[in-house]
Amino acid sequence: MAAILRPLSIAFGLALLWQCIVWISGAPKFILPGPGLVIATLVDQLPLLLRHAGVTLVEILLGLVLGVVLGLLSALSLITWGGLRRWLMPVLVISQAIPVFALAPVLMLWLGYGMASKIAMATLIIYFPVTAACFDGLRRTPTDYLKLARTLGAKRRAQLLQIRLPAALPAFGSGLRVAASVAPIGAVVGEWVGSSTGLGYLMLNANARMQVDLMFAALLILALIAVALYFLIDRLARLLVPWQSDTLNTPLSGSGRSR
Repeated sequence: MAAILRPLSIAFGLALLWQCIVWISGAPKFILPGPGLVIATLVDQLPLLLRHAGVTLVEILLGLVLGVVLGLLSALSLITWGGLRRWLMPVLVISQAIPVFALAPVLMLWLGYGMASKIAMATLIIYFPVTAACFDGLRRTPTDYLKLARTLGAKRRAQLLQIRLPAALPAFGSGLRVAASVAPIGAVVGEWVGSSTGLGYLMLNANARMQVDLMFAALLILALIAVALYFLIDRLARLLVPWQSDTLNTPLSGSGRSR
């Protein structure tokens, strides 16, 4: 029961705070609509919102899958081949000096205004957090485990699959949580730069027409997608590392920074 009442109480508290800000500021509804107006718009425009949300959700999920797979493969490559690590790691670090959002127009030019450029944006913004978290987990494998495996004659492949990977799962879970948090950002930013569908496009279109209530409704749908995706990934991470369940009791155990 507490698991249901807690999020409902938080949502009610945030809505009440929002309404109080509207009352105190006296802002007109075309500047800051109240939660009641936004909910009414959400119900009235639900088919439109769901149609655009479906496009954004597909972009997020495909970007998430590609980013996680590429990040995991990169981390395994970095930990396996020292020569590659010495060359590739500086490139990965330097690449983070370039704001990912600045690449959105270039991706539009290369991949067009379709779904591919948005998926690429989501993949890029996910890739580095997953790679860094997984690589950090792989290289922090307890040395006693590795020494024991070498003593028993385990090959490098067996050490990687049976020792390093299981030991890296908690860090990989943290990387997945970060990926779930930032994946919607990449997709929506791509839609802002150029698209004809998706929640990002709908928000820009509504803002241009001064339909701020519709813009807030689209933002609410996006927030619900992000929260649901985060908790789904969090649940998956708990299943991957059941021996760490006591340390994963807080739902926001992973954090990250996006640029």
